[in-house]
Amino acid sequence: MEDVLDALPLIPLAVILTKANRHDVTQLLPLLDKVPRVKGQRGASRCRPKQVQGDRAYDSQPHRREVKKKGIKPLLAKRRTAHGSHLGKTRWFIERSLAWLHQFRKLKIREEKRPSNHEALMLIACSVICLRFLRV
Repeated sequence: MEDVLDALPLIPLAVILTKANRHDVTQLLPLLDKVPRVKGQRGASRCRPKQVQGDRAYDSQPHRREVKKKGIKPLLAKRRTAHGSHLGKTRWFIERSLAWLHQFRKLKIREEKRPSNHEALMLIACSVICLRFLRV
């Protein structure tokens, strides 16, 4: 239960825009590298999350090793195994974050022709989500 409570303040820290035909696992490491330092309690600020969660699309032994090298615990469902990885109990936090992004009409229905414009809108949306979280 403590793991679920640790995940409650899940807000987007970094985003990457890719083409639709790119596989998700190719962007795992670049996305982790984009996460900025997070200031919190006194002491050195954390520059990496404690863990990363992903579905079966992220199952790759080389990527698991690289994530572990960065000091992050990979919670990735394994392919070709029975369902019941128990990632579903925290998966809704991720789905909720995606729903927050889809509240912004320009992101839900992509009308922008240039990728840089769409990425800028994504960053603005993430900033608004963070601002709303901080106001609570």
